[in-house]
Amino acid sequence: MTCQKTGHNFTKIAFKPLHTNLFNIVLLSIFLSLGSGKLYSQDITKKKTAISANKQADTTNLDTSKKNTPTIILKKETDSIKKDSVKPQKAFLDGKVRYKADQYAKIDQKKKLITLYDKAELYYQDVELKSGIIVMDYEKNEVYAGRIKDSTGAYTQYPNFKQGANVVEPDSIRFNFKTKKALIWNSRSDQGEFKIKATITKKENDSVYFLKGARFTTSKDVDNPEYYFQTNKVKFIPGKKVVTGLTNMVIANVPTPIALPFAFFPMSKETSISGLILPSYNDSNTRGFSLQNLGYYFALSDNYDLTVLGDYYTNGSYGLRFESSYAKRYNYRGNLNVRFENLITSERGYPDYLKQNIYNIQWSHSKDSKSNPNSSFSASVNLGSSKYFKQSINQVNIGSNLNNTLSSSISYSKTFTSVPQVRMSLTATHSQNTQTEEINMTLPTLQLSVDRIYPFVGKDGVKKGFFKNINLQYNLNGRNNIVTTDSLFFKPQMFRDAKVGFQHSIPLSTNFKLFKYFSASTSMNYEEIWYTKTIERSYDVDQSKVVDKTINGFDAFRTYSFSSSVGTTIYGTFNFGNDKKIKSIRHVMRPSVSYGYTPSFEKYYDTYASDASGTMKQYSRFESGIFGAPGLNNSNTLGFDLSNTFEAKVTDKDSTKVEPKKIMLLNNLNLSTSYNLDADGVTTLAFSPIRVSGGTTLLDNKMNVNFGATLDPYAIDNSGNRINVFNIDNGGSLFRMTSSNMTLNYSISSQGKDKTDKEKNTQSQRNGGREDDLFGTNTDLGDNRRSQFEEEEGDEGEDKISEFFNSKLPWDMTFAYSLTYGNNNRENKIIGNSIMISANADITPKWKAGVSTGYDFVQKGVTFTQLRFERDLMSWRMDFNWSPFGTNANWGFFIGIKSGVLSDIKWDKRSTINR
Repeated sequence: MTCQKTGHNFTKIAFKPLHTNLFNIVLLSIFLSLGSGKLYSQDITKKKTAISANKQADTTNLDTSKKNTPTIILKKETDSIKKDSVKPQKAFLDGKVRYKADQYAKIDQKKKLITLYDKAELYYQDVELKSGIIVMDYEKNEVYAGRIKDSTGAYTQYPNFKQGANVVEPDSIRFNFKTKKALIWNSRSDQGEFKIKATITKKENDSVYFLKGARFTTSKDVDNPEYYFQTNKVKFIPGKKVVTGLTNMVIANVPTPIALPFAFFPMSKETSISGLILPSYNDSNTRGFSLQNLGYYFALSDNYDLTVLGDYYTNGSYGLRFESSYAKRYNYRGNLNVRFENLITSERGYPDYLKQNIYNIQWSHSKDSKSNPNSSFSASVNLGSSKYFKQSINQVNIGSNLNNTLSSSISYSKTFTSVPQVRMSLTATHSQNTQTEEINMTLPTLQLSVDRIYPFVGKDGVKKGFFKNINLQYNLNGRNNIVTTDSLFFKPQMFRDAKVGFQHSIPLSTNFKLFKYFSASTSMNYEEIWYTKTIERSYDVDQSKVVDKTINGFDAFRTYSFSSSVGTTIYGTFNFGNDKKIKSIRHVMRPSVSYGYTPSFEKYYDTYASDASGTMKQYSRFESGIFGAPGLNNSNTLGFDLSNTFEAKVTDKDSTKVEPKKIMLLNNLNLSTSYNLDADGVTTLAFSPIRVSGGTTLLDNKMNVNFGATLDPYAIDNSGNRINVFNIDNGGSLFRMTSSNMTLNYSISSQGKDKTDKEKNTQSQRNGGREDDLFGTNTDLGDNRRSQFEEEEGDEGEDKISEFFNSKLPWDMTFAYSLTYGNNNRENKIIGNSIMISANADITPKWKAGVSTGYDFVQKGVTFTQLRFERDLMSWRMDFNWSPFGTNANWGFFIGIKSGVLSDIKWDKRSTINR
């Protein structure tokens, strides 16, 4: 018989009804389609069935509402006979069953079995089951699934059982739909970072499993892991926890003596959970034995967390650290680290006994521009004790140790959509010299600017010509400047010494074309400076010195200046012929001449006695102000600047290319100098030194070359002072080179990309170190699970190279060379000459090695050197780093599990730097 709509052949089977005194039950024909290489679906639907007492009816109906998916529906029919008081029997199943198989799907009506074979799939309620063979007993509401053998006799098509969010991959499974209980053999399941395999698993209900002969691991391959935890009795609650009996750690299938009488593993579905952070043991010759990084992690919410860590040494030294990360999608993200250490050296009563407190505060914050395009807020803070990175017991950061400056910035800006537009920003800055321990802060800086106004522009809005381009602007710069030291930081004296000032400026400018080829600009600038403190200078007879007395109160001065400039661009091309390798060289020159004039503001100057004899000198009461004092002498200067670029067209090595290849010979070659029109030849000289600077790229743009020199046309006397005599008239050359410098930076990798294109070492940079690893990598002892090497996205835990040897092993190298020449006072010598190299390579697919070193040719010594090695142990990581030379000599060894869930399973041993 053929279905007219689907075209499938099927057999119509009719069963005679079983007669009872109450009613007749008719089992309708089951539509079953079998075909080689075709997949079919069958629905068994729960229906109540009734027919007339004395009549037999064939109620087979085909539902063809779904294309190519024949379905059987049990149809209910009624007649006028009154229903019996006896309740009808309940159907076998409580829902619809869908299934399919590749080879066959058959139904045994007597045994109430449905058998599916080869790529079998069964869907019932919230259960999804895929396997080689599936047998469903729809009378007992049970299903069995197992593997099948292929042509070679190997087991294939393992069952995949999914109920809700829980997935189990066993060898075989038996499941009851009514009780929700199951018996599972050799089950495999993923729970977060854990992979679980058990010999026998008993599913008690939707939330409780009992396991026998179980293993837990974070390895990729649960059947052949490099390590696992073996236990015989387990109670498993998916998404929440695992409680075990006696648990033993097994490495490479070898049981270890590491065992616990019971164990608890959290399995929260949340991204992070609170928990204890186990410490690492260490020892120091100067501070004794220690426990480092003991702490607790608080998962406070989905938007922020808190980590509290501590260190303790047996000589009484201790450290505390508070680390928090926070984020809100499409709004902001950041992190805050507060570190404090109480360091004790030697023992009380000894002459070298020392006790000191050091601290460091780091805060970074960034705002998503999508949250408010008219305002922004950002923070990058790194402040604290100047000696923190040199003496910290929990940082091995040579880059930070050698860096002499810590800096911070917190800024808020807002744009007011008025006409004209107004921009406002508030910025707090901090700059700290770790050598002199001097701190310079602005708390805060206020900047406000009104957009340019063109008063002579017509209704058409065209800004062309001298008058139409005239524009004016208003700028306000207010500062509260504080200069202090480490010892006075945030003490009352620090705020008493603060200096406040406001700078108002109104620039009036225009630009225009001159003689078609020249671009000209001219401007006038009016400034008004407000101060809240000024000075009064006098000679103190009692102290026999000049003293400055601070005068509190508002005071101001006003200045104005004029400037103009003319410039053009000149193009020149030297052609050598199309048959030459170098076809042409293009030279672009941009000369400009500028003039600036600022008159003398002598009215803001007073006189004072500089010594006991009454010698009078001039001073300005505004000298100590933030924005300086007005000029005493006229400034009447003429400046000259010339910038050059050189570009060549050469024959491309690729013969398929038609057009010649462009290469840059010199990115820039700049010369600048100035001439003082009011020079008197005694106190001031007419010509300033000529500054020459330039740069280019070599080796396929992978090497940056920068150079500079200062050329002085004047000679010097025996004291090294410049005199009004040209150097050539004093028996020398036309110019006297007073200084010069050259730097080379070369960075390359096996992928042919500049190493600087990779993600920078932001952690080291934030801690005050360098963005590259020329001074080694930063080691934060609080988290040794991070790799010493820069890894590309997706590298972590990935076996990118499966062979033992590959001819193209990844590597990268950074090279820096610096040369400085000094001749300011006829010393004529090289004052700086050093080279630094850093290289990293994958010497095998699982081994990484790196080195950072250098040599100082002036001091004749090796600069900071670090050797790094790392071994990828799949689920584990092992690394070793060694700095063999200098005051920062140290070594460290670490081996531990990569997974954050088991990060406390580690062994960390390192020497401490004697600080």
